[in-house]
Amino acid sequence: MTASEHWAEQLRAWRIPEPILAAAEDSPWVLPRHVFTRRADALVAEPEGASFPAAWRALARPGTVLDVGAGAGAASLPLAARATRITAVDSDAALLAEFAHRAARLGAEAVTVHGTWPDVAGETEPAHVVLCHHVVYNAPAITEFLTALTAHARRLVVVELAAAHPLTSLNDLWLRFHGLARPQGPTAEDAVAVLAELGITPTVERWRRERSGSAEHPDFGTLVDVTRRRLCLPRERAGEVAEALRERAGGGIRDLGSSGDDVVTLTWTP
Repeated sequence: MTASEHWAEQLRAWRIPEPILAAAEDSPWVLPRHVFTRRADALVAEPEGASFPAAWRALARPGTVLDVGAGAGAASLPLAARATRITAVDSDAALLAEFAHRAARLGAEAVTVHGTWPDVAGETEPAHVVLCHHVVYNAPAITEFLTALTAHARRLVVVELAAAHPLTSLNDLWLRFHGLARPQGPTAEDAVAVLAELGITPTVERWRRERSGSAEHPDFGTLVDVTRRRLCLPRERAGEVAEALRERAGGGIRDLGSSGDDVVTLTWTP
């Protein structure tokens, strides 16, 4: 089995069993847009981690930026001072509007492309620096996804991802409420293995988020509701979910399922 086949197989293992999904009161495919907007605002105010300085150095001569899976602009908008144009690609139109609003506030020239990567790669201009933060775990066709990123970059590709699949942060809760053992992969190491199949040896930097993930939900009640939905639990069990979350160590109102605090930055030249 190739590394890309292994990646796709591990992602397929995350499918929610049909009886649990059919019984869900609310859809588990919840997209808490406020997580993306709050993260973007935090990182524009104070960038964090290894991805920003790598992209910043590549823009020592100002140039264009392509942000794939841009959300509200957490990856690209901190680079606005050196970006001659930022192109944001995302499948969520509301988040693209949030990105455009923030770009205008920063005085950045911005272009938005509504769609899924790499489906819209053909209608997206290349850029000096290509960014892709916390998206690859949603890409079962990983070879095509990464190849399109590389083909669009002129100086550098920067991929940021959680060290392990971000939904692993919910694994103990799936076991607690459903008695269901969930997968452990794929991981950042699996992504590096796929890149090796493509003849790419990335620079790998591991780091830990200290600030930007501490308050991704506006309040504890929102965290409880999002977590309950992701676990396919009925509303009447929200109190049990709240109790389970209070038992967890650590502070802040952290989102479970978007990205972990242990983060890996992969960079390579096209």
